[in-house]
Amino acid sequence: MGIALIAIIAAVILLLVVLYNGLAGLRVRADGAWSDIDVQLKRRHDLIPNLVETVKGYASHEKGTFENIARYRSAAMSATSVDEKAQAEGQLTQALRGLLAVAENYPQLRASEQFTSLQSSLSQTEDAIQNSRRYYNAVVRDLNTKIATFPSNIIAGMFSFQPRQFFQTETAEDRATPVVKF
Repeated sequence: MGIALIAIIAAVILLLVVLYNGLAGLRVRADGAWSDIDVQLKRRHDLIPNLVETVKGYASHEKGTFENIARYRSAAMSATSVDEKAQAEGQLTQALRGLLAVAENYPQLRASEQFTSLQSSLSQTEDAIQNSRRYYNAVVRDLNTKIATFPSNIIAGMFSFQPRQFFQTETAEDRATPVVKF
């Protein structure tokens, strides 16, 4: 009887340790995935001023477009929560679409090597952001599922594991892939 009780207690403790480690591992992966998104967004924010300056040289009268980009870029850089970041990045994406629409009206700009290089870098960065966001959301899905399901929900409650927010866009327009024509 004593050995059986010790075995049961050991099994329960082992289960608790495994569940806790699983939750902790997912939390660390979610933090790492968010960091990956942050790095790509920083890269995007760094590219935008160069792109704007290049377009300004050809389309200086598009002042409203440039002001919108500056305002939305600043908001995106200062956003702290996942929701704030997602909303600000959605607005910045819309403003960039406006900038690229302006660029379509200037054939000499579209032919500029500097503009095409910046456009290519921005496109690659957008792809990296999409991949990072997809990975982050997958990890958050796994973490949130584990937090909500039995028996790991007991451990999650005991150690204050909280569900994470998905990084998603606000509108259907934000979800659409921008079309860039040269």
